[in-house]
Amino acid sequence: MAEVNKDVEDIQTIMATDCGSTTTKAILIEKRDGEYRLIVRGEAPTTVEAPFEDVTRGVLNAVAEVEDLTGNTYIKDDKIAHPRQGDVGTDLYLSTSSAGGGLQMMVAGVVKEMTAESAQRAALGAGAIVMDVIASNDQRQPHERIQRIRALRPDMILVSGGIDGGTTTHVAELAELIAAADPRPRLGMSYSLPVIFAGNVDARELVKDRLETKTSLSITENLRPVLERENLQPARLGIQELFLEHVMKHAPGYKHLLEWTPVPIMPTPAAVGIIMQLIAKEEGINVVGVDIGGATTDVFSVFGDVFNRTVSANLGMSYSISNVLAEATVPNILRWVPFDVEETDLRNRVKNKMIRPTTIPQALESLIIEQAMAREALRLAFIQHKLLAVGLKGVQQERTISDTFEQTESGVTLVDMMQLDMLVGSGGVLSHAPRRVQAAFMLIDGFMPEGITELAVDSIFMMPQLGVLAQVHPKAAMEVFHKDCLIRLGTCVAPRGEGKEGAPCLEISLEMPDGTTESRSVKFGEMAVIPLEVGQKAKAVIKPSRKFDAGAGKGKEIQTELGGGQVGVVIDARGRPLALPTDRVERVRKLSEWNDALGVYPED
Repeated sequence: MAEVNKDVEDIQTIMATDCGSTTTKAILIEKRDGEYRLIVRGEAPTTVEAPFEDVTRGVLNAVAEVEDLTGNTYIKDDKIAHPRQGDVGTDLYLSTSSAGGGLQMMVAGVVKEMTAESAQRAALGAGAIVMDVIASNDQRQPHERIQRIRALRPDMILVSGGIDGGTTTHVAELAELIAAADPRPRLGMSYSLPVIFAGNVDARELVKDRLETKTSLSITENLRPVLERENLQPARLGIQELFLEHVMKHAPGYKHLLEWTPVPIMPTPAAVGIIMQLIAKEEGINVVGVDIGGATTDVFSVFGDVFNRTVSANLGMSYSISNVLAEATVPNILRWVPFDVEETDLRNRVKNKMIRPTTIPQALESLIIEQAMAREALRLAFIQHKLLAVGLKGVQQERTISDTFEQTESGVTLVDMMQLDMLVGSGGVLSHAPRRVQAAFMLIDGFMPEGITELAVDSIFMMPQLGVLAQVHPKAAMEVFHKDCLIRLGTCVAPRGEGKEGAPCLEISLEMPDGTTESRSVKFGEMAVIPLEVGQKAKAVIKPSRKFDAGAGKGKEIQTELGGGQVGVVIDARGRPLALPTDRVERVRKLSEWNDALGVYPED
């Protein structure tokens, strides 16, 4: 990370931009009364494509909007002025980017379920979209793998394989495949494709012999030096460094943008991952976060000290919305809609959204259908995340008694919803939902939290800028995050278990901040909400019936403190796993009942 010349304590103003695939966002942060706060936000279309083909034009346009809103000057000589001179410029400028499709990678490993999977986690954690995974045992013929590498034209390739001192033959074969493909990068045809080798140290010379003359090869530490341990950080740092040196410098206008900021530009998803890890570390909690965009849905999780990120490149709310329909299927979309919709009508709506991606629903019926699509996109993306966020495969499970207690079972997901403390949503469909309770309901239905889980959304999607700021000025990043970015929706109480409609499920009693008591007796199949404002805490006594577990075991009482939010405390007694009624009339009745209980779509 580059040094920032100015002492962080002297920084009074910060300008941060995020160059997205369609929109460039700029935020202005200032130190006022001893704390950092968001002052204003500007945005403009991203200009990485024709006719501009210069990303800095979109950046300047977004910052120009900030100038208009504040009356201050931040642009001088056709660039962002820093450090600040008098009333002109900003003390610090930094940026993230996913413009031009972001960082697109292929990964390769000897065994698909072991080293190749570790390579995939390393690439995803660095903010990449993984286009394909090549492995010695992936059942494809050599010529098919070669053709795949040529056809995809990734920005870079990460090669892993073999524990230190292990196999070298299969690693050499992977290197030969890449050499035979002689891949051309997506951007900048005149330079060699970056390839990172993060495998068996004994295979380094073999890889050099095969790839050094045909690619821009760099070598880093083995990401799986022994079966029992992953070492992903060196590979992730190597990916981000090559992203700057090779990919970004060949994207239109990025050479100039790189010169503007003393802090390296970071892939947008990697920056969001940093802020997620900071939340988990600062509060000592387990976190799941999601960013649902127009083309992709990113899911992040931190359980214990293990961070995972996945990207569902075909699940989005505009450009990829047809893929959501195809993967989820029509019945699964319509099960969330409390009125009759013809399949043809649904398909037409989806196609219209795909070809007009910037449109937003103008009628309540359209909004409900769009939010039904979002529920399925979230659900499917989370399934994919849980499949990758797993313990290390290939690990011998029983070695010593102490190790047995500490190990995560090989190949079993690390995502335990009963241990989840906070669920954070981001992206237009969540952040800009007309009512905050709609965002809360989409998160609950998409992720199915269990036990006691705090819900929150990113107010205006500034987590990428705060993530890169946290690398330089963590105090400023976290102050703005908590005061201006994170919108606390409240707490979801969802007992795990199945029961009979109308049977007792949960009793909850809240001692409110004013000393009064609010109590609810919620039956199986019902939902309820108890208002509790942002910043308020209530002492809670939660008594599940004997078939249900609210976090302490079946039928066991919990005494805890619940946090409020713009929605309040949501009690979800529909059971886990959730089973919607199969009868159409009954299903519509239940959906309407839940919507009314939470006030999701009020008639007034």
